[in-house]
Amino acid sequence: MKEKNARDYWAANLRLIFSYLVVWFVVSYGFGILLVDQLNAIQFFGFKLGFWFAQQGSIYVFLILIVMYAHSMNKLDKKFDVDEQ
Repeated sequence: MKEKNARDYWAANLRLIFSYLVVWFVVSYGFGILLVDQLNAIQFFGFKLGFWFAQQGSIYVFLILIVMYAHSMNKLDKKFDVDEQ
């Protein structure tokens, strides 16, 4: 892999990681802690939505982000021709 291609790959990887970390932060910290009082006014499957995000939602979102990151990295690897196949 040429140096410029490697730098571009690494920059794209960092952008991807940063974007998923922002989503994770907003869901876990924002919805679970900062906006909990506003979200608790909404019911979700019989639970207050703020409570649900703090207890379950952030975990589900984290698992979804793991799958999305793996899929995104596979696409990025193919784009830069560093995939394993």
